[in-house]
Amino acid sequence: MDWVLLGALAALFTGQLYFCFRYLCAPLRKMRRDKISEGIQPLTIEGTPGVTVVLCAHNESDNLSQYLQALLTQDWPEYEVIVVDDGSEDDTRAIVESYMVRDPRLHMTFVPLGARVGSTKKLALTLAAKASQYDYLLLTDADCVPESNQWIAQMMHGFAGNKDIVLGFGPYFYEKGHVNRLVRYDTLFNGLHYLGAALCGHPYMGVGRNLAYRKSFFFESGGFTQMMGNRAGDDDLFVNHVATGRNTAVVLSRDSFTWSPAKTTMKEWWQQKRRHLSVSPNYKESTKVRLALEPMSRGLFYVLTLAILILYCPTVQIWPLAIGTIAIPFLAAPALFLLRWIILTSVMNKAARKMRLHRFNMFSVLWFDISLPLVALYMLIVPKRNMKKW
Repeated sequence: MDWVLLGALAALFTGQLYFCFRYLCAPLRKMRRDKISEGIQPLTIEGTPGVTVVLCAHNESDNLSQYLQALLTQDWPEYEVIVVDDGSEDDTRAIVESYMVRDPRLHMTFVPLGARVGSTKKLALTLAAKASQYDYLLLTDADCVPESNQWIAQMMHGFAGNKDIVLGFGPYFYEKGHVNRLVRYDTLFNGLHYLGAALCGHPYMGVGRNLAYRKSFFFESGGFTQMMGNRAGDDDLFVNHVATGRNTAVVLSRDSFTWSPAKTTMKEWWQQKRRHLSVSPNYKESTKVRLALEPMSRGLFYVLTLAILILYCPTVQIWPLAIGTIAIPFLAAPALFLLRWIILTSVMNKAARKMRLHRFNMFSVLWFDISLPLVALYMLIVPKRNMKKW
């Protein structure tokens, strides 16, 4: 029994290390290999094709007033910005029109009132794609601001080699407080995961804050036709259904980032997290299996570690008598637990350092590592109510 428990613990520990070094470290290897984070590389696609920047807006007058100008000052010779107003009841239309007077590259369209679809945002993106005059669509949100005026140029690097989809990263602004730390950790961990999976040939999602694909590819793939009934998933479901290791690229330079303000309360974050998780049952079966393996092995690793300590603690009372096979699981469990904790903290903080983000202390990493899978499990099990369409 001693060796069975030790073998099971070692197998779970090995699985966790495999996930960490293969997927979470893949973006780090890319940044080191290409030296993307050091500066702007020469353009690697033919010419400078036109780009359509798309953002959907629903009562976003404050954010548009603050961030829209950054989209109109990009260092790219030919591009347009399309804002799709989805039934806003504030000054969204007036704000956009005031910018349109000054910049002819800015356009606006509307989601028809009373549109009977599960997700009006998918309809809004489809309308923008049809209205765009260029084949390259670059998506972001109204509350996002690019790192610099090189955002379009950096994201366009990803289309080299006839790629159809380019995945970018969208971190959140740093603020003091537990909620902000939680949001930033969750975003960084998930970002390393989905970007790392894409780099390893298994793309499964993207984020609408920073995502690009070809217009022709979008319509050839059927767009959102098969997922209009889902209230969310305009970014991750589309990527999950059509992305492959061959047609998808990842861009990780600092200038390719788009920044957003994080949710400020647990209730707001909870609603956002639940909305994101609500589409996961519609992922491809292979994706669901891959996504389930890591948190399952992580949970079993924690449970088995705790079980070994509880089981062997009463037995190992006198140290000299403990120097035998009976003490091996009791000593190995905390050693492997501590080693994994140190490795995970090192990887997360190394990624934060390379991306020039704020780092996390060891206790925050441990708390989030334990709690976030439990939160996700609860959200997937408990029925969702009052989910918004947008």
